[in-house]
Amino acid sequence: MLEVLKRLPEIIYNWVAPNLRQHLDSRQPIVWLLASAAGLIVGIAAILFRETINIVQYSWTGTFSEKISEALAELPWYTVFLGPVIGGLLVGLCLEKFLNAKRTNGVADVMEAKALAKDHIELRQAIISSGVTALSLGSGASAGREGPMVHLGAAFSSAIARKFKLPAWGKRTLLGCGVAAAVSASFNAPIAGVLFAHEVILGHYAMRAFVPIVISSVAATILSRLWFGDVVAFTIPDYQITSFWEFPAFALLGVVCALVAVLFQFALIGADYVSREIKIPLYLRPALGGVCLGAIALIYPQVLGVGYEATDQALKSQLPLTMLIGLLFAKTIATAITLASRFGGGIFSPSLYLGAMAGGAFGIIAAAAFPQFASSDGLYAILGMGAVAAAVLGAPISTTVMVFELTGGYALSIGLLLTVSISNGIAQALHGHSFFHWQLEMRGLFIHDGPQRHLLRQRRVKDFMTELTPEEGPLEFDEELGTTFLKPSWTLEFALRTFDTGGHSKLPVVDENDETKIIAWAVQTHGLRYFNTALVEATAEEHQH
Repeated sequence: MLEVLKRLPEIIYNWVAPNLRQHLDSRQPIVWLLASAAGLIVGIAAILFRETINIVQYSWTGTFSEKISEALAELPWYTVFLGPVIGGLLVGLCLEKFLNAKRTNGVADVMEAKALAKDHIELRQAIISSGVTALSLGSGASAGREGPMVHLGAAFSSAIARKFKLPAWGKRTLLGCGVAAAVSASFNAPIAGVLFAHEVILGHYAMRAFVPIVISSVAATILSRLWFGDVVAFTIPDYQITSFWEFPAFALLGVVCALVAVLFQFALIGADYVSREIKIPLYLRPALGGVCLGAIALIYPQVLGVGYEATDQALKSQLPLTMLIGLLFAKTIATAITLASRFGGGIFSPSLYLGAMAGGAFGIIAAAAFPQFASSDGLYAILGMGAVAAAVLGAPISTTVMVFELTGGYALSIGLLLTVSISNGIAQALHGHSFFHWQLEMRGLFIHDGPQRHLLRQRRVKDFMTELTPEEGPLEFDEELGTTFLKPSWTLEFALRTFDTGGHSKLPVVDENDETKIIAWAVQTHGLRYFNTALVEATAEEHQH
């Protein structure tokens, strides 16, 4: 026994030393330290971003508060109408002059960077993009602030990783750190931030990544709470589930929310496609969208901005059934127009908004049908908020936790889990995508292998290009047409990514052997239409066997 005690330090050393050496060799301590720095930097950026939105908003509404409906009610109708129009014109000019991709950035761009192992997210472009988004949201654009903030956070953390020449795992982890910090600082939801970074961006859970991501999330949350206060985004009454007989209603609510989520995504997709077919200068697109938003706001001013005020009212059972249904449709249309017309913004907040409206309306109807069993419609609004957002974002775990942190409604956990899971499952069965994955696929990037990738790499530019007639060409390719072109043999995947990266809607197709001769034109919408048709045909053929 005495001999064992004498050798105990040596045994402990032999056990600990290899682990500690591996820990140091993989540079984990420096990653932890940089994670805290990233969290602080992103936390400061989130504060500046939110305050910039408030300043722009104050310039025409006279209030810094996110609850702007009362302020809008005091303004002349033409001010409510012109706010998004003038803001849209300024946004369009910024897109034209300052952003290389001719659009703002969001979560899908971070997912793309991770999928392609990019170690460089252009920081200057990310800062400009966030500024354009702040101008958009401050002008009344119907979108969320969290998605663009996620991209800005990822850009800062990516810059830090490059500066310190981290290994590949460290770069990926720090990317997750920036994302977690951005979500945490935006929502005051540190746990959801950690889970979102793993679930959506990294696509896995690992202890080596978990620790620095938590550190970053906590650091950003502390700064946010010091500045904005330690309060939940939505203050709700102490709701309780009235009866276990309500659970069938919760399951049915999940089905309803799945349909709302799918229709919302279809509205976004359809509006984006229609907008690509409209031939007007880029700088006028947001202004045209602003005209539509202003017109909607004359009837439903609650759709402007991030929409937290109307969401909060739905959670507190303060909106009648007709208003809930009206805002459900109005917000869907307004957000689709916002994003299609190139305003900056994300879909986090609109998804929560639509879920609250759908859940609140469902709760009122359920209470009328079964008054002895039904809980408050505000409780159903909370469940709907999580269910729609989870289906749209493709992030059921982090969204569930996010709703807990936003509302403090932990007593509703069983009902929320049921509703979210059913909504997410049905939405996947009907649509098969989250909104972020759809965005990536429209750029020719598929994170998950499938028949789509085969089609993208098999089909060529020559399959959808429009050839010049003998009378039209060939034309000479000169500097006035830019420096970007395609060739007939290049893949559809490469073509779609070239369109998106440069913000092009139309590109010249040059001769395979002579790059000075234009033989055809490739149009982005034609490429998307050809891809969609080929995908439908492939799916139909697959199911015939």
